[in-house]
Amino acid sequence: MIRREEPRTVRVRAPGKINVFLSVGALQDDGYHDVAIAYQAVALYEDVRVSESDDFTISVSGSVELGRVPLDDTNIAIKAARLLAFHTGYAGGVQIEIDKHVPVTGGMGGGSADAAATLLACDALWGTDLPRDEMLDLARQLGADVPFAFTGGTAIGTGRGDELSPALAQGTFQWVLALADFGLSTQTVYGELDRHRERHASEMSPANPAPSVDADVLQALRAGDPRMLAAAMHNDLQAPALHLEPSLANVIETGERNGALAGIISGSGPTVAFLAADLDTALELQVALSAARFNVVRATGPVHGARLIPD
Repeated sequence: MIRREEPRTVRVRAPGKINVFLSVGALQDDGYHDVAIAYQAVALYEDVRVSESDDFTISVSGSVELGRVPLDDTNIAIKAARLLAFHTGYAGGVQIEIDKHVPVTGGMGGGSADAAATLLACDALWGTDLPRDEMLDLARQLGADVPFAFTGGTAIGTGRGDELSPALAQGTFQWVLALADFGLSTQTVYGELDRHRERHASEMSPANPAPSVDADVLQALRAGDPRMLAAAMHNDLQAPALHLEPSLANVIETGERNGALAGIISGSGPTVAFLAADLDTALELQVALSAARFNVVRATGPVHGARLIPD
């Protein structure tokens, strides 16, 4: 009997992220903003499995709402695979299967994690063996958060958020994440930020053209001190996100009333990240928010970036 050989597969896991600090610079002539971000990768993962194919196809499953995930060439994972194939001259395709656990359009970089994982997985599947710096250059072409999903840990992002430098972080931070049943478009939230700044121009200082991460944030991360970090967390996109979705204010208030050191909208939202003092407090907060009928998960950080795992 002739056995048919199974297609070779490669599996990669990549984390979601929380922005513990996000400062947004002034609107530039090209419509973009420079930013300064303190990223932390957290233990909420996307698993990407790739196998050999003549074409580029994708399927998606997972524990989060999947209705907003495109299943065509607009999906960032397919863009990543096609970019690597073009860059390396690879002539075949790939079948991509994604098991999603990071909220879709939730401000936690789930799509960026998919792209980073796909780059690494296809590089291994196809044997293209690109140097790490070259892989990061491709990641930057796919999106500002993709390089961080590739590297993980804790890092400072400047420029468009893709110019990374590692940040020292001691210990483990305990997070409880309140997941929304709706998404927020990053572009929409940035647009609302610009309108917010125009509306309050007489009350606000002009946006810094070259934003930076506050020293208090770096000190808190180095010390591994959740109370210091809670006091220093900030997100310029929080006010516009709350303006677009006022219900998120109740989520933040409920978490802080039930023991969170602080709550912050992650990225452009709508996920709300609550920092807890320790594991016991995080567990109690998770129970309290669940009892209040919020969809919550617990995660720790920092964790590794995209990496190969046994299939």
